[in-house]
Amino acid sequence: MSIATGDKMPEGAFGVMTDAGPGQITTDELFSGKRVVLFSVPGAFTPTCSMNHLPGYVEHAQGFADKGVDTVACLAVNDVFVMDAWGKSRDVGDHIVMLADGNGDYTKSLGLELDASGFGMGLRGQRFAIIVDDGVATAVAVEAPGEFRVSAAEAILDRL
Repeated sequence: MSIATGDKMPEGAFGVMTDAGPGQITTDELFSGKRVVLFSVPGAFTPTCSMNHLPGYVEHAQGFADKGVDTVACLAVNDVFVMDAWGKSRDVGDHIVMLADGNGDYTKSLGLELDASGFGMGLRGQRFAIIVDDGVATAVAVEAPGEFRVSAAEAILDRL
């Protein structure tokens, strides 16, 4: 069963790159007392993710802040080094927190994993976005296979 509007976000932790190297951020640190937009992509450096999904959130970062969003975070089932390199290559700066879910544990806890082994990509996360208010999912937008609409930055801005 996947996360739904009104559900508390599962507990967990993500890999993040810090000035000192690989680090970690817990869900409590990410969500507690904050309004967060968490969006997930099937993979760093993949075409739709790199050309549309992530850039849309970077482009609209100020719009999210204007609507009271404290943090915009990008999640992928990739390691922290890949997420850091991808963020740098797309110039996310301080606008987007790049979260690594290396083994897909958090994605599985959301019930939003994707078996992409048919494409040689193994376990991945579905394309989705969740608006989180103080640890509770207030909106959940999961894309249909092959789609890119409901989790786009513009669609999520409209839901705020």
